[in-house]
Amino acid sequence: MSDPQSWVPTDPGSAPTREHVLSGLHGLDEGGPELVQLLTPEGLRVDDERFGGRVADVGVEELKGYYRDMVLVRRFDREGNALQRQGELGIWVPLLGQEAAQIGAGRALTSRDMVFPSYREHGVAWCRGIDPTALLGIFRGTDHGSWDPLEARFHLYTIVIGNQCLNATGYAMGQKFEGRVGGDSETDEATMCFFGDGATSQGDVHEGFVWAAAFDAPVVFYCQNNQWAISVPLEKQTRVPLFQRARGYGFPGVRVDGNDVLACLAVSRWALEECRTGNGPVLVEAFTYRMDAHTTSDDPSRYRLADELELWKLKDPIERVRVHLVRELGVGSEFFDSVQEESDALAARFRAFCLAMPDPGPERMFSEVYADRSARLEAQQADYLAYHASFGGER
Repeated sequence: MSDPQSWVPTDPGSAPTREHVLSGLHGLDEGGPELVQLLTPEGLRVDDERFGGRVADVGVEELKGYYRDMVLVRRFDREGNALQRQGELGIWVPLLGQEAAQIGAGRALTSRDMVFPSYREHGVAWCRGIDPTALLGIFRGTDHGSWDPLEARFHLYTIVIGNQCLNATGYAMGQKFEGRVGGDSETDEATMCFFGDGATSQGDVHEGFVWAAAFDAPVVFYCQNNQWAISVPLEKQTRVPLFQRARGYGFPGVRVDGNDVLACLAVSRWALEECRTGNGPVLVEAFTYRMDAHTTSDDPSRYRLADELELWKLKDPIERVRVHLVRELGVGSEFFDSVQEESDALAARFRAFCLAMPDPGPERMFSEVYADRSARLEAQQADYLAYHASFGGER
């Protein structure tokens, strides 16, 4: 395998040469020969002997649906970024560049499966039917999530890095103990846990791997390797490709082109089916790139080269689907115009909802703590509200 950084110029301000552009477009050595790909950066559909059949049912209408998903998710993600810059959100966690990794995995889930996200899975939330406005309270600081995790089959966002792997493993162990795997294709279910490459350096992730392997838990560990753990590049975190780490725990690992929505869908379908039939766990490494900052409190220009980003733009997950739809499937401009109009309308609704959000009252911190309120909690609330009122006026 060639050096992953061999194509990166040493001058951060230099423009990529023709050789660099061709390397970025055609050379996928960064992902290695094990990389599963079904849609090239040029928009050509290719086959994979192991996983190609998993998306044999995907035709033009399905692809149009995935394109729409990615465009709409990117649009409200960009609006969230703008809202934070304008002081309306305390922070925003962008997913720019990771749309295919999330939509591909999200559309592979059944309504029975359970999802444990980190804090960047806006695309997976979209696939689970959670309205984007429900995410705003987390980043505006008014709530910890306004959806029912069991009803949506999508847990609340997890801020502590890697902690969701323990939660997901425990839930998946429960699925197995309760006989929800390996019996009936109509009722079997699995768990999918999302995290980034940086989380693989946390102990919680490894503990989750150990327990999942020991109990054969039906959990798909889905790592979105976006190359940077804030300012720490991947090569500073591991000596081997992340997907190969699964071997040490005794379960399979697969590396997929995380900018290829078809490949992510195929591999996720396979991994989830393995878990539902009792063959889990599985590790999927979606090899992608974070095209924006880690969060809006981060400045990526301080630690990565501008032309690295330009090279990855050539592998944009949305553009390759658009090119395929136009060149190979003859989809006309009317479809793309309608999706653009829909995305603009979604962004406007997203913004309007954010600006109209009321500030929560001081009682809010006590109202959703326990399902059954205790006398002690009632006393704490009464004491706090009396203290709050002693200041007079609004605070």
